[in-house]
Amino acid sequence: MSEDTFRSVEIERTSLGQYVVRNIRGGSMSMGTGEDGSFTPVELLLAAIGGCTAIDVDHITSRRAEPTQFSVEVTGDKVRDEAGGNQMQNLRVEFTVTFPSGADGDRAREALPRSLQQSHDRLCTVSRTVEHGTPVSIVVAAGSTGN
Repeated sequence: MSEDTFRSVEIERTSLGQYVVRNIRGGSMSMGTGEDGSFTPVELLLAAIGGCTAIDVDHITSRRAEPTQFSVEVTGDKVRDEAGGNQMQNLRVEFTVTFPSGADGDRAREALPRSLQQSHDRLCTVSRTVEHGTPVSIVVAAGSTGN
């Protein structure tokens, strides 16, 4: 893979069930089991799905008019499948977006459905990856010890 396609985060354990996620640009956030205010991995998955499409839609529609309201709710059900494994089902991304009155707002409102479809069909890396079912490899790094 080339440098411009590669993405990564590092996760460091801070205590039992508590972690800090860091990106290469210096950003960080807490992640945990949900026993405190930190995000759980499932919540981060939902945020990534909604956030990816939100960014796409915002960039497309705000060229026409600044929204007066822009919120996204992402929901789903965490269930056990037939094999006994956990997974998310019934994923739903609901946008509530309003634009001001006038010609610019009208153009933004007109662009909204098309921008949602474009994000879903080709722009949003996260939801497209989830829908396509990309395999995940789990490995132990060289030099790790299990003693």
